[in-house]
Amino acid sequence: MRQAIVHIALVVRDYDEAIDFYVNKLGFELIEDSYQPEQDKRWVVVSPPGSSGVTLLLARASDEEQQAFIGNQAGGRVFLFLKTDDFWRDYQRMEALGISFIRPPQQQPYGTVAVFEDLYGNRWDLLQLNEDHPMYSRN
Repeated sequence: MRQAIVHIALVVRDYDEAIDFYVNKLGFELIEDSYQPEQDKRWVVVSPPGSSGVTLLLARASDEEQQAFIGNQAGGRVFLFLKTDDFWRDYQRMEALGISFIRPPQQQPYGTVAVFEDLYGNRWDLLQLNEDHPMYSRN
């Protein structure tokens, strides 16, 4: 048996502002942006560059209940983990683009990590794993 998680839905306020952040600041690729007329919504999928793994489905909040979760999908914990092959390259680029790091870079037993917030306040780890870490070679 072979299975995979394909998308993680990320609740956003606005499709275009979310695309701008993820594509122009984080450097993600826009995989799909299709209008779904029957539901009056868009199917917007982005992915980190070079990734063949899980993608983010940018899902516009459709009611007040969903709007309450924008920026707090994990209750204040780190929600998503962006693995990189060059921590310092990406950290410096992101900082130069004004991305807010709320925890500075640290060397941990598993690799180098810093916590940043996306445009809505969701917390992410920017992470470069050590070569001996079990997740190092996974996409």
